[in-house]
Amino acid sequence: MPTLREVEGAHRVNDPTCAPCGPGLTLGEQQDEKASSTAKSLIRGLSILDRFLALFVLIAMILGVVIGVYAPGAQAAFSGAEFAHTSVPLAVGMIIMMWPPLTKVQYEKLPRIFTTKALWTQLLISLLINWIIGPFVMLACAWAALPDLPTYRTGVIMVGLARCIAMVMIWNTLAGGDENLCAVIVIINSVLQIILYSPLAVFFIQVISRTASIELEYGITAIAVLVFLGIPIALGLTTRFLLLWTLGRNFLETKFLPYFGPVALLGLLYTIIIIFAQQARHILANIGPVFRVVVPMFLYFMVMFFGTFAAMWWYAWRTYKRGQKGWAKGMGYREAAVQSFTASSNNFELSIAVCVAVFGPNSDQALAATIGPLVEVPVLLALTWVSIYLGKRLPWPPVEVDAGGQQVESLARTSRPEREGAGEIEQKSGGDRESI
Repeated sequence: MPTLREVEGAHRVNDPTCAPCGPGLTLGEQQDEKASSTAKSLIRGLSILDRFLALFVLIAMILGVVIGVYAPGAQAAFSGAEFAHTSVPLAVGMIIMMWPPLTKVQYEKLPRIFTTKALWTQLLISLLINWIIGPFVMLACAWAALPDLPTYRTGVIMVGLARCIAMVMIWNTLAGGDENLCAVIVIINSVLQIILYSPLAVFFIQVISRTASIELEYGITAIAVLVFLGIPIALGLTTRFLLLWTLGRNFLETKFLPYFGPVALLGLLYTIIIIFAQQARHILANIGPVFRVVVPMFLYFMVMFFGTFAAMWWYAWRTYKRGQKGWAKGMGYREAAVQSFTASSNNFELSIAVCVAVFGPNSDQALAATIGPLVEVPVLLALTWVSIYLGKRLPWPPVEVDAGGQQVESLARTSRPEREGAGEIEQKSGGDRESI
């Protein structure tokens, strides 16, 4: 049985008749090209709103400020009847922007996926990173960048406590991460946020930060989380299973979700316009602090992404070298991508909703939370390309399976010595699979 080196030698640059690789490409180079083309095709497949979300968020902010300054009756119109301590126009927008992402979550796959040991390992890693390490990293970044701005700092901390459940699925898909694992983590985070967000908010702001000038009541926070996360989850579950049972999966995934998904981004833009219209004069009078809010969020994204990616890469090799066949235990690039993006992303929709409900739409906290998507979208989009590059260039264990135990194709490349070693192991064991 030929080793990988021999196979690659058979497909060298002077063999234009090579069908698998094409002229001038080795198997490794062909894999690089395939990874790049896959990412590009995924980005081209995104809607206009997805691809240019950062630009649209910026335009929505500017439009909101213009409306707030030049339309005197706008603030009164947006501050009419209230629902859960929030004006009805704003509450509707915040529920709508979270409904479609929670409809996309594949809840029906949970029974099958939860039977694999690899998934439980990944869930434990995710819980550690998302609910212990992540909030403390954001706390440190907020205090380092905003020591003299307690209200803005509180808004940034609230963003750090809200674990991502929406945009992370887009970043993970672009980077070639394990989609099943990502879906499960999103579901777990959605449930845990209902339980943990309120006590963590009180703990980080009232106990650790000791911000005496800011009162955060547990009851109001819990109601805000229950309303602005519980209602969208209920709507998402109902919508998904109703369509699955009546019209089928094909209709749901090819006809409904592609058109329903952008509604979330429209809801986000609508919400941003209202918040910035209500805070227009406050923003113009405090433009410096608004720009300073960008700093801790940028630091957070960098630290969490690269720290998690490096830790997962190290752990994949540690597991593999201990003789546990790293990928067979669910450790590798696809898992590293999922964990890195779920760790570095945040549920800015929830943080905006809670800050508005608890502190008011005219508060510094709500303004700081609203800056979140403006920073997160371009930074995380850039990090998808970084993830793909690292997946191709770093050596990874040679055999890959997903969270459900099924062998899948990866964007990642294994190092040549490890790939050849894997081929020799298979040859000795009498495996039927080709060692390439």
